[in-house]
Amino acid sequence: MVVRVHVLSNFATGQTHLGKAVFAARPFKKGDVVTQFTGPLIHKSKLPKKYEGTRDRYVQIGPEHFLGPSGDIDDLINHSCNPNTGLSFTTFGIILVAIKDIDIGKEITWDYSTTLFENSWKMKCDCREVDCRKIITDFALLEEKVQRKYLKLNVIPPYIKAYLKSKAYPVYTKGVHRLKKYAEKK
Repeated sequence: MVVRVHVLSNFATGQTHLGKAVFAARPFKKGDVVTQFTGPLIHKSKLPKKYEGTRDRYVQIGPEHFLGPSGDIDDLINHSCNPNTGLSFTTFGIILVAIKDIDIGKEITWDYSTTLFENSWKMKCDCREVDCRKIITDFALLEEKVQRKYLKLNVIPPYIKAYLKSKAYPVYTKGVHRLKKYAEKK
């Protein structure tokens, strides 16, 4: 099988079992800025009703807003339930930061669930990680230990941090865990 690779300064694009992917063309150390996420600001009411595959390039950045496709490298970075990067919301913009060392040739990934909040979008996960959750969905539906890990790494947006500090968080979380247990019995 011939693999085509297009090298872009810090990145190489190629193919995985998921389709297009982004790989490190240089090493990144934990804490390094990997890239910036950009794109048009879109209100959730203006999101397409059906989108999938290459047309699904929307990143939630607020309770009501998303970044649309930028046409740049950030559109091609895949999800992983065990990512090596995460989004940091700064005064300079939304940046992708290494949350662990990344060697040359490793795929660059982030956990899409870290920005999803009160969003009905979900997707079957095929990241093939040992700890794969099998579905990509709302941050509130993640296990508490996973939520705490991302909070400690500072790779969740301000609107989710506010939710975690709210009085609704423990009530909602307990309800979600009860629902999960009920669903597992069926």
